[in-house]
Amino acid sequence: MSDFEGVYPAIVTPMTRAGDLNEDAFRVVYEGNVRAGAHGFWIAGGTGESVYLTEAENKRIAEIAADQNDGRVKNIMHVGAATTAQAARQAEHAAKVGVEAICAVPPFFYGVEDEAIVEYYRVVGNAADLPLFAYNLPHATGVDIVPDLMAKIQDGVPQLRGLKHSSTEFHNVSSYVEMGLDCFIGSSLLMAPALAIGAVGCIDGPLCIVPELWVDIWNAHRDGDGGAALAAQRRAIEFVTLSRSIPFPAGFKALAGARFGIDCGDPRPPFSPATEEVKALLIAKAKAEDWFGC
Repeated sequence: MSDFEGVYPAIVTPMTRAGDLNEDAFRVVYEGNVRAGAHGFWIAGGTGESVYLTEAENKRIAEIAADQNDGRVKNIMHVGAATTAQAARQAEHAAKVGVEAICAVPPFFYGVEDEAIVEYYRVVGNAADLPLFAYNLPHATGVDIVPDLMAKIQDGVPQLRGLKHSSTEFHNVSSYVEMGLDCFIGSSLLMAPALAIGAVGCIDGPLCIVPELWVDIWNAHRDGDGGAALAAQRRAIEFVTLSRSIPFPAGFKALAGARFGIDCGDPRPPFSPATEEVKALLIAKAKAEDWFGC
């Protein structure tokens, strides 16, 4: 059994109206998720707008998350960056402030060879010497960490513990499991089937709004009740559909703010904000369907 498993919300990064990091709101959303049963967090990942934050902001989020957690759950801090040096600095800092693990997208924008990707992860892993999770997000990075490449990373990076698999190649989950890796499915739509073939849990943005929906899937799976897990998954799919009915990540921020009673602000440009009218309509639909009463 892995010590990294279950429901790991990819938490939003709340902003003030001036566009700065809103530390108080981050703590409120974090605490609300802990109380709702989350087993851990994916901090400053795609939903957390990591690549649109400064290095100082990413480091500060690691500090806040570790402080708010105080050892209760598992924080997996995203440290991936466009350069190996920045990723390594963020990894070293994350370890110093007390997160439980780190994660990183592979080098992005420029296509680099497999050996360069392995070296990137080796340097990042050594900088923190914490459990390391690769972040397989090919639609954003242009790199699909297929099993052959993952095997190279596994051979070259002793800190590698597993991955968040956000590729459309769902069948590769089984391959990663066979490699002995802790594989989190990166789609909130697929937690139940992923668990059935060996995934250890789910990491995704909708989880940070109503984590209870995915805790229900997890509990049913742990109880060996596949039918209940699928029923809970179908219910979760209904909420995901609503949460994605306005552009990412504005919808997630609006809904998380409404759920936990705090203003999470707008996404960081170049993400587009949603109008107050659009956000109000989204929140009204969520309340009418009693999603916040989970």
